[in-house]
Amino acid sequence: MPVRSYDEQMTDSDESPGAEAATPPPDTAPATSSPGERRLARPPSDRYRETEAAMAAAEAEAAVDPNASVARGVALAAAVAIFGAAALVFLGGVLAFTEILLVVAGFTGGGVGIALRWGAGDHLAGRRRVVIALVLALSGVALGQLGLWQYGRIEGGVLGPLDYLDQVYGPLVLLEFAAAGVLAWLAAR
Repeated sequence: MPVRSYDEQMTDSDESPGAEAATPPPDTAPATSSPGERRLARPPSDRYRETEAAMAAAEAEAAVDPNASVARGVALAAAVAIFGAAALVFLGGVLAFTEILLVVAGFTGGGVGIALRWGAGDHLAGRRRVVIALVLALSGVALGQLGLWQYGRIEGGVLGPLDYLDQVYGPLVLLEFAAAGVLAWLAAR
């Protein structure tokens, strides 16, 4: 008996040894197995797909904070803004640092945006969240500037708020507002 290749179909007919029988395409061919051969109902890799889908669903469910609300987000962001204002007054007034105020204002803006996003969750749309973050961040920096002016008055200053901030800090005040606004906008998007 001649040796036949694996792809050749073996038949009991009187075909010549070199003639090949037509085989149907692999997709339409019935699954035949020899005795003792076991076949899986589905590929082993399917279990990984099911696990990945279950993990993705669990992560999505865990990402939704059931305690998130607009009030919680605004309250947390306002607390960050007030803390930033106090840090501006302490560092700029009590410790008399000027260069660090720009960094503190930037952290205040970024912190307000992050706190608002985290606290409100999906309850605030993107545009409203950005506007609220900008208002709170800029208000925090403004409150800090007024605190610096008031601290200067306690130390014996006689200038008004705008004159005092211009004389003591100059363009740094505008840079603080810009840093807080830009970082609040980026963090709240």
